Amino acid sequence: MAPVSEFLAQVCAEAHARVAAARRDEPLDALRARALATVPPPPFGSALRGGRIIAEVKRASPSRGVIVDACDAVGQAAAYVTGGAAAVSVLTEPEHFHGDLRDLHAVAATVDVPVLRKDFVVDPYQVYEARAAGAAAALLLVAALDQARLETLLDTARNAGIEVLVETHDVAEAERAAAALAAVPPDAAPVVGVNARDLRRLSVDRGVFSAVVGALPDDAVVVAESGVNGPTDVERYVRDGADAVLVGEHLMRADDPAAATRALCAAAAGVVDTPRHTTSRRSDVKDTA
Repeated sequence: MAPVSEFLAQVCAEAHARVAAARRDEPLDALRARALATVPPPPFGSALRGGRIIAEVKRASPSRGVIVDACDAVGQAAAYVTGGAAAVSVLTEPEHFHGDLRDLHAVAATVDVPVLRKDFVVDPYQVYEARAAGAAAALLLVAALDQARLETLLDTARNAGIEVLVETHDVAEAERAAAALAAVPPDAAPVVGVNARDLRRLSVDRGVFSAVVGALPDDAVVVAESGVNGPTDVERYVRDGADAVLVGEHLMRADDPAAATRALCAAAAGVVDTPRHTTSRRSDVKDTA
């Protein structure tokens, strides 16, 4: 495991502190019982095949500052679903992204598509928090976790009855993700993301996706993350092998988020419907021309 950036070390330490505070209010055993008593969430990975959009509720970020601080999470998510989003991602990290676990609960209770908890998940407690809030999946950031903890969280997610989005940034992390998923096989097809944002410089290089995608498991549902400024970027990611594309800031800044989501969905579908569309990653995709 490569050394983590100063920023990543900070946000993970903050996440551990939040977990410690939450445990004092509700012990893990009580949270687990409450989580497992909730209605099972809809499938996450199977909703993403075929060039889909995961639309994100994201008020702020360390690289861009405040995006839309006064956002109504439920209204934003509903607009995304109206526009055709296959899933909604909700940032719950409070310090740097202005997120809130209550947003996750409210969105999951309102929309009829799977909802992803996007946060720095470092402890099994957070996985059960996600399930209790109605999430269908939780983000696991390979860069933030050693291999043993990554496998522990994968196992926790399976026991909690939710899926995960395992996020990678380079080939080494993709290989670690593949090894962890082999050691703790999920109940459904694994969902693996490639984030084009460098966690040290917080810069974006869309070429990272095409460089990493070949190292992912053949059966993975692959999600491209970061760097989408419009339909053209979605088209490029889908051509390069993405099953789904996660989009946050572009949609948050849109005057009409439903229309903007609809345009991205159309761009992805247009590539998938092209007769000669293939991916070099998956041998089960045939050239139909």
